[in-house]
Amino acid sequence: MISPKDIFNIKTEDDFQQTALKVFKFQFENNTIYRSYCDLLYIHPSDVKHIEDIPFLPIQFFKSHQVISSPSIETTFTSSGTTGSITSKHHVSDISIYETSFRRGFEHFYGAVEDYAILALLPSYLERTGSSLVYMVNDMIELSNHEKSGFYLNNFEDLKQNLEHLESQNQKTLLIGVSFALLDFVESYHLDLNHTTVMETGGMKGRRKEIVREELHNILKKGFGVSTIHSEYGMTELLSQAYSYDDGIFRTPPWMKILTRDTEDPLTLLSGNKTGGINVIDLANYNSCSFIATQDLGKIHRDGSFEIIGRFDHSDIRGCNLMAL
Repeated sequence: MISPKDIFNIKTEDDFQQTALKVFKFQFENNTIYRSYCDLLYIHPSDVKHIEDIPFLPIQFFKSHQVISSPSIETTFTSSGTTGSITSKHHVSDISIYETSFRRGFEHFYGAVEDYAILALLPSYLERTGSSLVYMVNDMIELSNHEKSGFYLNNFEDLKQNLEHLESQNQKTLLIGVSFALLDFVESYHLDLNHTTVMETGGMKGRRKEIVREELHNILKKGFGVSTIHSEYGMTELLSQAYSYDDGIFRTPPWMKILTRDTEDPLTLLSGNKTGGINVIDLANYNSCSFIATQDLGKIHRDGSFEIIGRFDHSDIRGCNLMAL
């Protein structure tokens, strides 16, 4: 039986490999949808000796099926979507696992959240229910226990004043925001921040025209007066996050790994610095599915870091007739 201790105490590549194989076997035996997908591919745990042998479930299944490896559901996170579109649902059987994952993940890259004032500019997420990002940031705000920590919707003037106040106090601060809202802010204000980490979570959410990351970061650097813009890579279907310190190169916590697949043959993994579909192993997902083929395109570097280049269209996963079930 897999436990949080197995997941969050991973120290070496061998630890990861062995734990991932245990998680695969557990999910094969307990996740009906994943088992059906593996059966479709004629893959059995006896065939799987390395993580590269593990099948990756197309992320679209989170929109059409209940992807769970545990009989209980404590909460359900949902993705944002346009009116009438089908949203993804991630059923979480133990919310404490998500909390452990994002707390330890943040600490792994940035240190103790208690050292920060956390200011969140996430209007599109706050305007709906079921956001895993809002859950994470709300928990971080509470853990920070700073009087200026909090969410901001459209109250840009309050945000500006609080950022300036925190700056005058030399207070370590994290400003985390969705891209379009950060752009809206710097169109009205110009700051000179030396003690604030500005982190974008991506996405224009239909509010603004999509622009490339380099252009986005250059605008934000100028507007906030900072030398770097950080990024967070996460999604409804994952319980872990990767972070970038500015260069668009994301790094994962020890219990998360990225692989890439051939864009024409989704069951074939790529080696080297080649562009392919992003496959995610998120071992914190052990009560749902830890092996997910996303719709993102990217490439992996030799040290295991990765970058996101774009997205697939809807014809991503070919030859998967289970999607019709």
